[in-house]
Amino acid sequence: MGRYRKLLVAFDGSETSVHALKESFKLAVNEGSWITVVSVVPPYTGDLDLVAVGNVFASIRKPCEDALSNAEKIAKAEGALIKTVCEEGDMHERILDLADAENCDLIVMGRRGLRRLERALVGSVTARVIGYGHKDVLVVPKNTEVGWQKILVATDGSKYSKAASEKAIDFAKSYGGELLAISVVDVPSEFYAEAPQVVDDMAKKAKEFVAEIKKKAEAFNIKTSTFTGEGESYEVITGLAKKEKTDVIIMGSHGRTGLKRLLMGSVTEETIGHSPCPVLVVKA
Repeated sequence: MGRYRKLLVAFDGSETSVHALKESFKLAVNEGSWITVVSVVPPYTGDLDLVAVGNVFASIRKPCEDALSNAEKIAKAEGALIKTVCEEGDMHERILDLADAENCDLIVMGRRGLRRLERALVGSVTARVIGYGHKDVLVVPKNTEVGWQKILVATDGSKYSKAASEKAIDFAKSYGGELLAISVVDVPSEFYAEAPQVVDDMAKKAKEFVAEIKKKAEAFNIKTSTFTGEGESYEVITGLAKKEKTDVIIMGSHGRTGLKRLLMGSVTEETIGHSPCPVLVVKA
């Protein structure tokens, strides 16, 4: 199978997190996975000398406990077994720390709505979990289903893309799916006039990147189609996903340091924000 044995689902009781939780059940059944569901409450920053400490902590934890109680009801109704954990602190840090402590190999998160600002930002928690973490992350938009019959894998030839393509081939092999491999030439418009040879070389490289994936996939008798395009990478990738009605987009996340980690990579973030299907971000 795709080799995810322990899943960590971030849950806050919202409609999007409820949907992501239900989709994680399907993945767990197919993969034979264990599921841990985590809800995080922010730390109390007030003056503890002025209030009853017990009452404050009970009040702080109540939304977390209510959310997890709801998660347990959903799991019971779906016939799924879950472990629930209520954490306190910075949300992305607690999610990543728990993923390490529980030895989870996939973090599942819901995607917020599609208002312009939400598309642009994806969600600061999701961005930080992807940017700072070393676990794979599956982001599930509302009203989408996780599936592996038609997998779109994006590549730029980097080691991060190679990790993504290996995961895509593994899932296609396990579930009898087909692959669509895409590489995009994304350069400023002035390049076409000032450095046409550079653009031509990049287009040639893009064809080589997808041809390499096709060769590896077809060695396992996986039906594979290749695509190259020019333009905004996320627009070309999500446009193909919509046209081909793919089940999932798989892509790598480039390593970052410092502040750049928060951006996780503009192509990855924009793709997640505009994708018509779940996006699996694979870490090298």
